[in-house]
Amino acid sequence: MRILLTGGSGMVGRNLREHPAATQFEIIAPESSELDLLDRNSVAQYIRKLRPHLVIHAAGKVGGIQANLADPVGFLVDNSLMGIHVIQEASQAGVNHCINLASSCIYPRHAKNPLQEKQILTGELEPTNEGYALAKISAVRLCEYIRQSDATKAYTSLIPCNLYGRYDKFDPASSHMIPAVIRKIHEARQAGLPSVEIWGDGEARREFMYSGDLADCVFTMVEKMLLGESVPPLMNVGIGVDYSINEYYHAVAEVIGFQGTFRHDLDRPVGMHQKLIDSSQIHGIGWSANTSLRAGIEKTYEYFLRESKNG
Repeated sequence: MRILLTGGSGMVGRNLREHPAATQFEIIAPESSELDLLDRNSVAQYIRKLRPHLVIHAAGKVGGIQANLADPVGFLVDNSLMGIHVIQEASQAGVNHCINLASSCIYPRHAKNPLQEKQILTGELEPTNEGYALAKISAVRLCEYIRQSDATKAYTSLIPCNLYGRYDKFDPASSHMIPAVIRKIHEARQAGLPSVEIWGDGEARREFMYSGDLADCVFTMVEKMLLGESVPPLMNVGIGVDYSINEYYHAVAEVIGFQGTFRHDLDRPVGMHQKLIDSSQIHGIGWSANTSLRAGIEKTYEYFLRESKNG
């Protein structure tokens, strides 16, 4: 079975490629130099020539609050074009199976937690990553429309909670929260600093899942789809538990061995107050995450240390 994987060099893509189940498939993961996902004609030609049995769309322009605020145009336009090109051209080329990876930022900012799939497009989005969210919503809807218009198309979107893990980015200007915190606290410990700054009061709550668990979920869905089992068109993928920003800082500090204190900058943006997703639907079909927060942070920190040493 041949799988086309977009975003194969990113964190999610690399976790997918190193997952034990990946050896059962011929996974084609072109670099951006080989396939420009912003060029529709190139995408169409590539898919028609490759003739994959299944497409996993994991590519995207990603980043934390700072990155989204700095380039909202890029996050909206690039992610919209990539999603539309890959998903629509796969459908038109006769690819009957597609897994699209969305994001929990597509939920309304004031939606009641835990977030359920039916709440999408029922309210205002979080302004700090609105462009990215709009792009991801368009890809989710496109998969649903294709599925509704053609019964042979099993196109499914997975909505993971916040992710972290091996192959993550650790640059504070572009990274997500946990890798940014890992680097910040590591450097503070190395420099002997007495304290580390936290944006806001630290009481906002987030659900973070180790990226290796998402890879495990994706291959579970791949197996079900290729066996002809019915898979819902839209499913949350999370661990079912959230923690405060303060708790994440303390968990990272414990792993790294930082003995200092934390101070809060109340003038900094913090995003949504809470973002916990309801994963009961995917748990109901037999999948759940198995990496604890402590174990995930340890694995991610080990990767960070190795990359820092090699860099």
